[in-house]
Amino acid sequence: MAEKTLDDAPGGGSGASDSEITVSGINERALLRKLDLRLLPAVGVLYLLSFLDRSNVGNARIEGLLDDVHITGNQYLTGLTLYFVGYVLFEIPCNIILKRTTPRIWLPTLTIVWGIVATLMGIVHNLAGFLLSRFFLGVAESGLFPGVVFYFSMWYKRRERQYRISLFFSAASLAGAFGGILAYGIGRMGGIVWENGWRWIFILEGILTVVVATAAYGFIHNYPDTSKFLTEDERKFIHQRLAADSDSTHDERFNWGAVVEALKDPSCWLYGLGFHTMSLPLYTLSLFLPTIIANLGYTAATAQLLTVPPYAFAFITTVSVAVLSERLGQRAVFIGGSAIFAVIGYSILLGNSDPVARPGVSYVGVFFAAGGIYPASALVLSWPAINVSGQTKRAIANAMQISIGNLGAVLGTQLYRSTDGPRFIVGHSVALGYLVANAVVVTILAVRLKKENKRREGIAEEIKHVGEVADWQGDSDPRWRFEY
Repeated sequence: MAEKTLDDAPGGGSGASDSEITVSGINERALLRKLDLRLLPAVGVLYLLSFLDRSNVGNARIEGLLDDVHITGNQYLTGLTLYFVGYVLFEIPCNIILKRTTPRIWLPTLTIVWGIVATLMGIVHNLAGFLLSRFFLGVAESGLFPGVVFYFSMWYKRRERQYRISLFFSAASLAGAFGGILAYGIGRMGGIVWENGWRWIFILEGILTVVVATAAYGFIHNYPDTSKFLTEDERKFIHQRLAADSDSTHDERFNWGAVVEALKDPSCWLYGLGFHTMSLPLYTLSLFLPTIIANLGYTAATAQLLTVPPYAFAFITTVSVAVLSERLGQRAVFIGGSAIFAVIGYSILLGNSDPVARPGVSYVGVFFAAGGIYPASALVLSWPAINVSGQTKRAIANAMQISIGNLGAVLGTQLYRSTDGPRFIVGHSVALGYLVANAVVVTILAVRLKKENKRREGIAEEIKHVGEVADWQGDSDPRWRFEY
């Protein structure tokens, strides 16, 4: 095996996977393809189901949910808010449980639980049932995304994680497109048992989640040292390449000191604020897009179908921006740039003074909004997975980011009131303001990280050869370099 130089040190980001190299008979690029095929589809389908089950309430709303459950528009918004309350409260505890258990047990179990809750939403008959089901759906779903981000950090080198996390997150936009098609078809089941078809949206999609999650016990893998699809040589090679790049191979036990370290690190809070400024536009779009489009004058069925193209466009932009960001090694510029792209969309929506007379104009605005929000969200969510070192600290930092971020979603759920349609000036304006704030936050964070790298260059001892770093101090080590 070739000697490791300073560029291969933890935090160095050598990017060796960008070329064909063979070490000890293992082709690195072929191995990465093997990992991608085994890991990404497995967790991606769970996240698709997660986003589908949290956002299909927007599809159900325009199919008669409010009238049948006898709730007002404001009570409906309260239910959306309670989802994120449960999500925020249980984010960090769920990642602590993941660290104490295994992905193969924890991730499918979470999915089964929220699938059951999602199914039961189809039989609620009053306000209390609706509110409770939304809260517990948030509790059950809270551990998936930060858990998978931590999971990826135990398989991939730093420079490889962002692209994989972005592909994983792209399942959210696919869920939007898939959900629109499903809602259109399932909505036609009105008259079967119940007068309206919205109950079947929850029931059938929830049952699908439970079935897939049960199978997931067989296709979710744990960590490289125990995964049976790898040969012994492949395990050793993964261990070698991760040992020279980050902390993934360290046998680190959970410790509360690392939790405190994450809570005291200003960058961890800025990662959270970066997602906070994206989560409001992200979730208001995903939860209210069917309502926004229906308010342009379309029927419920047509509105369900019209949600599909913007989400398909968002999937394309998410993957494309992730590829560019990975190749150029730039994070903040693509996050901020995508946020400004979405600002154009909300400017169009706000500038259209008569959306019903000119629905096409607002529909174009929706494309810009979705096409910017999803790639920016994917990149900002992958940032701490690249920059935070120390397994427990990284797990907590990921959970902190989602928790702080989803406080923005809590606010967003109260912005799109039925009386504000069809222009939804308040909701669109706040979303626009949050996107501008996101561009400012990521710029501040990038400047901070760049300055810290320069400071460390002045104090770090030059290390010519680096093997496994026994005295590794996490991201506080002077040898660690942040990516911005």
